[in-house]
Amino acid sequence: MSDPLFDLEGRVAVVTGGFGRLGAELAAALHARGMRVAVVDTRDRPRAGVAALGSGLAEGGIRHHAADVTDRTAVERVLAEVEEAWGVPHVLINAAASDAPPDAPAEEVGPFEDVPLDALERVVDVNVLGTVVPCQVLGAAMAREGRGSIVNVASVYGMVSPDQSLYDFRRERGEVFFKPVAYAVSKSAVLNLTRYLATYWGGSGVRVNTLTPHGIADGQPEPFVEAFARRSPLGRLMEAREAVGAVVFLASDASSYVTGANLVVDGGWTAW
Repeated sequence: MSDPLFDLEGRVAVVTGGFGRLGAELAAALHARGMRVAVVDTRDRPRAGVAALGSGLAEGGIRHHAADVTDRTAVERVLAEVEEAWGVPHVLINAAASDAPPDAPAEEVGPFEDVPLDALERVVDVNVLGTVVPCQVLGAAMAREGRGSIVNVASVYGMVSPDQSLYDFRRERGEVFFKPVAYAVSKSAVLNLTRYLATYWGGSGVRVNTLTPHGIADGQPEPFVEAFARRSPLGRLMEAREAVGAVVFLASDASSYVTGANLVVDGGWTAW
């Protein structure tokens, strides 16, 4: 028998970045628990490896809405489409994110003093404004209904500085490489956005919390995997599916008195 505390059957969720590494896993997991899920992503198809997402799209329990989460007009269109099909969402998961890719231009991953401002602006635009805008539009609709749960996905690098030693293997082969500052700056902003909105909407029945995962396995080079394992108390990278339990908790009535909190799923990274 299912536990009513965690029952999500029949509710509506919006997942931004829902075709991405973490977002796809969360969208599929919420659908598997009986939710109707609207995926918001600029990509036109999900990443490979999340079969449940594809089946949900095929049967209609998951719908794709192509939209730029930094564009308020586009997000307002998504809300209108979701409301017409399913009603006002109960849950918003802000998982859309940007970071410098592994093959980023040398100047973007070089010394802090030389990082181009446009590279910082691109990441901050998606990670901060791309969380603010869906909160403005969908969060306001939830507040009008007097209920809702928003989960903003941050990162351990919004809490602590990146451990640059994880990338020693790149420097040992002659590269100049530093984990860039933009991701850390943007994700720390998400933490305080959550606190702000938790107090702002507390009286309207909308709870707002942060999910902070770390080190999600995604085919990283073996030297990185080994260095991460040595640094992590659990001795390994995180699987995307290991964020599901935390999100189900924050989305469900099990967390009815939890707001403004940061639920850290980092394998103990920040414990030392």
